[in-house]
Formats: sequence, C-alpha cells, structure tokens
Amino acid sequence: MVDLQLENITKQFGSKTAVNGIDIQVSEGEIYGLLGGNGAGKTTTMRMVLGLIYPDDGRILWKGRESSNELQRLLGYLPEERGLYPKVKVSDQILYLAELRGLSRKEADRSLKAWLERFEVPEYYNRKVEELSKGNQQKIQFIAAIIHNPDILILDEVFSGLDPVNVELLKKTIIDLKEQGKTILFSSHRMDHVEELCENICILHKSNTVLKGNLKQIKRTFPRERVVLETEADVSGLEHIPGVHSVNRLMSSGYQIGIANEETGQEVLRAAMSQTAVIRFQVMEPTLTEIFIKKVGDRNE
Repeated sequence: MVDLQLENITKQFGSKTAVNGIDIQVSEGEIYGLLGGNGAGKTTTMRMVLGLIYPDDGRILWKGRESSNELQRLLGYLPEERGLYPKVKVSDQILYLAELRGLSRKEADRSLKAWLERFEVPEYYNRKVEELSKGNQQKIQFIAAIIHNPDILILDEVFSGLDPVNVELLKKTIIDLKEQGKTILFSSHRMDHVEELCENICILHKSNTVLKGNLKQIKRTFPRERVVLETEADVSGLEHIPGVHSVNRLMSSGYQIGIANEETGQEVLRAAMSQTAVIRFQVMEPTLTEIFIKKVGDRNE
C-alpha cells in the first residue's frame, strides 16, 4: 500500500524554482532515500510533505487523502537543524510536544521513559538540553519525532553528530520502525547509510529529478569499473594493461584497480595469475557515491 504520494510537485520562490515536478511513492514499511546536494530541493520537498509550505502545482497524498489536521498527527519530523529549546528540561518539552500531537500526559510520560531506557539515557529525563552532548541531543530530538507513534516519518540527516556506536543504535531503531510498518522518507549526505537502509531512491539536482527508482536495479544500469584484487605476492605491470585507469595499493595484500569495462578486468586477472596465486578477484558494482558523482558531481556547485 502506498502511504505517501507526491504527484508532479512544483514549488517556486519568486523567479527561483526550488522543486520541479517531483514524483515519489513511498509504501507502508519502506525507507525511501531522498538525495541531493545543497540547494537541490530536498528540504523544500520535506516541508511540503509536512504541510509547512504548499506546492504551487501537483498534490501530496497521505494514505490516499490530501492534507488535513487529522492526517498531520500521522507525521513525525526530525529536521537537520536542532529544534529543541536548550534551557528547557528534556521531559518538559518532549511531553509538551507529545500532547500537541494528541497524547495524554500519562501516555507521553510512559512513552518518553521507554525511549530513554531504550537509548540507555534514562537519567536525561530531568536534564536541560544544553547539558547534553551533541549526539545525545540528537537522540532526544529523534524521540521528539516519534514520541506520538506516527505512521509516516520524515528524517533529515538523522545521524548528524553521532558517534559510530550511536549511529548503529539509531540505525537499528529505524529498521525496527520500518518492520513495524512505518513509512519513512529519509535524507542523508552519507551514501553508505542510504545504501544500507533504502530500497528505492530519488536523486535531486537543482530542483530536478535526475535519477529515481529501485537502488539494485539502478546499479545494474551502471558499468562496473572497479576491481578488488588480493594476491599472495606483489603483482607488477597492472598499470600498463590497456583499459586500466588506476592502480591503488590497499593496506592488505591487495589492489583496487579502476578499469574501463569488465573485459579489462579479465585481463587484470590473467596478468595476476601469471605472476602469483590469486586469493580474491572481484569486479565491484558501483557504489551509490560513485553513481551520485556521475549524475551530479560534475555539475555540483
């Protein structure tokens, strides 16, 4: 079932087009990746989904219906910028925000305490936000977005300011929410996180959609131009093989080799096997970072 649908959404600010005809469908229980550089139109798109601003053309549907006060309560939003009051206690402002979303004080308090326990910070209940580290402030802001158990989550740079341990903690939480059937629109500059979490993506550049679809299928349409080679002994002369663009030595006993096409990769393998035993040879699929750079990197400002 499609929970969130954007149909030919366009938004202009004066003479500047911020979003130009974007179409997105996000299904129940899906994490959908919305990508793009600064000024691409991601934040404007998210704000239109939230009903903070309205599109000039097109329409946005939640569960098949257009925006209303009732549907607003289905949404949770974690903005890229910090949105909590630094001098107010965590409990005071999270409970207040939950009540605005329709929870009773008792329900909100129970939910807040459960989330603080899950994030292993129950002692922050009566602490002021300014007393917390940047990473722990992000945890509290995440709780503020989900305290009312929304059906649709809009997450903008959710891992900002987090160390690797807390990244994994929030990543697991997001996957758990997905498995509970939550619909999640996810934006991040970290392409590895998008690859790990998202099945479908949309890449925006200067207000336009430049690439959209299933991530696995997208990768199949791009050439494989990188080989990982591990050998028992050193291999020489790889850089002289026609079609080899680069040869980089890895920390382990191996090489990462840029190639023109997969046929070049086979020449690399033959050259390596003629000199030593090959432990690993793999023609790698393109990463999302490489795809992103191919589509917008040379045009990014």
